[in-house]
Amino acid sequence: MPWQQLRRHAKRSLATAVLVLLALLHATGLLPVAALDRLDEALYDLRLLATMPRTLDERVVIIDIDEPSLARLGQWPWERARIAELVRELTGRQQVAALGLDVVFAEPDRGAGLAQLERLAREDLRGDAGFTAWLARHGAGLDQDAALARALAQGPTALAYYFTSDRAARRAGQLPRPVARLEPIPSGMLRWDGWGANIAPLASAARGAGFFNAVADPDGKLRAVPLLVGFDGGLYESLALATLRLGQGSPPLRLHLAGPQPGAALQALALGGGNSVPLDARGTALVPYRGAGGPQGGSFRYISAADVLEGRLPAASLQGRYALLGFTAPGLMDLRITPVGEAYPGVEVHANMISALLDGRVPTRPDYARGFELLQLLAVGALLAIGLPLLPVAGALALGLGVAATLVALHTALYLGAGLVLPLATALVLTLAALALNMALGYFVESRAKRQLAAQFSAYVPPELVRQMLRNPERYTMQARTEELTVMFCDLRGFTRLSETMAPQALQALLNEVLSRLTHVIRAHGGTIDKYMGDCVMAFWGAPVPMADHARRAVDAALGMCAALAQLNAERAAAGAPPVAAGIGLNTGPMSVGNMGSDVRRAYTVIGDAVNLASRLQDLSRVYQVEVVASDTTVQQAAGADHIWQELDRVRVKGKTQAVRIHTLRAAAGAAAPDLAEELALWRQALPLWRSARFDEFSTKVNILLHKNANFYLYRLYAERVASHVHAPPQPGWDGTADFDTK
Repeated sequence: MPWQQLRRHAKRSLATAVLVLLALLHATGLLPVAALDRLDEALYDLRLLATMPRTLDERVVIIDIDEPSLARLGQWPWERARIAELVRELTGRQQVAALGLDVVFAEPDRGAGLAQLERLAREDLRGDAGFTAWLARHGAGLDQDAALARALAQGPTALAYYFTSDRAARRAGQLPRPVARLEPIPSGMLRWDGWGANIAPLASAARGAGFFNAVADPDGKLRAVPLLVGFDGGLYESLALATLRLGQGSPPLRLHLAGPQPGAALQALALGGGNSVPLDARGTALVPYRGAGGPQGGSFRYISAADVLEGRLPAASLQGRYALLGFTAPGLMDLRITPVGEAYPGVEVHANMISALLDGRVPTRPDYARGFELLQLLAVGALLAIGLPLLPVAGALALGLGVAATLVALHTALYLGAGLVLPLATALVLTLAALALNMALGYFVESRAKRQLAAQFSAYVPPELVRQMLRNPERYTMQARTEELTVMFCDLRGFTRLSETMAPQALQALLNEVLSRLTHVIRAHGGTIDKYMGDCVMAFWGAPVPMADHARRAVDAALGMCAALAQLNAERAAAGAPPVAAGIGLNTGPMSVGNMGSDVRRAYTVIGDAVNLASRLQDLSRVYQVEVVASDTTVQQAAGADHIWQELDRVRVKGKTQAVRIHTLRAAAGAAAPDLAEELALWRQALPLWRSARFDEFSTKVNILLHKNANFYLYRLYAERVASHVHAPPQPGWDGTADFDTK
């Protein structure tokens, strides 16, 4: 009987087999799908976020050059003598186990005192032989590099440096000695052709040194860091590893290779006490972040450098701890995009690595991960291809969702129990795609074909127009006329990329779901659906039913659509599906409205320059990475609603010679937080500075805004624009208007 059922549903089994084949091609690397790799990274991020301890690790402290330190001790860079004093305080009076300085001293700094004396000797007293002799005897005491070198030599300190591969093999400073010599370097390791290191007196004085290079994944997030790199036949250690080993008495490193042959891939390294650290072939290890970053993150104790220098810490209060000197002051902070935050202090990445190495809890992607994935896909594919066609609707749902839940539980257990990070996304997508495909083929397509056809036809005819004409047909006309209306374009972002990973039926279901929700919101606010253009919906307000508040209704609809998408994404996140984003453009102005088209087909629509501008504004939502972009006209006419707006820019779009001001919605009326009000007030002060080319003042305010809200892309965009003008100053007559010559 089961075999007869399988024969009857052979198309469904074959369709599932095709999905399995595609999944296997991806897993073997023959047909890679980048979106699946990104999904695997996202799933890893979710596991990491769900299992982070979020507790304070007292063993590692961060000596923070923060805003109070700069306010009390002066701007950076500080005199080397002051840094020497800080080093002596930490390694001497505080008795830290090791101190890692996440800063490179690439140039000599002989100090203000010696420079002044030399100037006097050259100019005012160049004829005074006695002064010159005194300077020769005592000038060395004013050499601040020498003072810092003495401080570094007196305690367990490690200096930072970096490798390069994009600066024409430029080499600056003194590279420390490698921790090991190995010829040939293990295959697959990260390699470089240049470096930027500390000046020789400091590099020679410090007891240790480590690089701070980071290698981000294609999505820009820092999930793993190199612990070892190969260079000129030597192996060099990271700052985190160097600081840890220094605190442990610099035990020798023992490398574990994948085989006995020369150049075999690196697998792990062993530290003192038998602690083994898993590495991939590149020499990198995953960073098990403890929690949110920064002084308020709660993972590590941040101590203001000013407090240390001013002796506010009791003696030996940091005894035995690993200390890292880093920055959180705006403009100095080394920020990284990580799975736990998009503005994560780079120094805290080192702290997380030291903490993980101390605990021996570094997760790993094993070298057998690909084989595991292939077996996983074959097992899941066989189960789905046989089981789904045999089961009724409820049973098929239970099987598909049960397999997905089992996969998630298995991988979570392997991660928590053994620290293994194995591929999950392909098997999970295969399960959900096979379930959706079987449900569509077996239960939905035939039974709903007629109703779907009717729904699709009625979607093109605005029901508001039909109802109004039936009530009072003499008051309405289909002839084209010019009216001031508000028009909206709403386009889904990233939908093309999403469609590449979905079966046609699943993609159709998702598109219908999204457009249906948006349509309900538009109609609830009195809007008329003009048309659907793939994954874009166009609507307008003020016709056929006249509305004095058409701009406000359109703005309220935009807010409602954003809320509807947020609700949808919450549901998709619960199902393990990626989110759906949209960009909305709004413009108010005169346009032609009426029944337009050909003899074959007509539609009630709007056309005109104001309509084209709304379409361009929707495109600009991608540029400024906001959900809503509205023209100044729409904002003015909807002002009575008291929504919170922020001006984005003054732009000149393709097809228009006049510049227009554009705005984005930051909050609904009455929903603005005090922090937002302060942020917008500062932005209103900054924008005129930009348009008057006062870039230094503008940059200062933008940096403050970035500190307040680093996740708001607008400030990063303007920071990049300011940086570009440093190398290419604007032409005379420039007023800050951004030109967009393409759609």
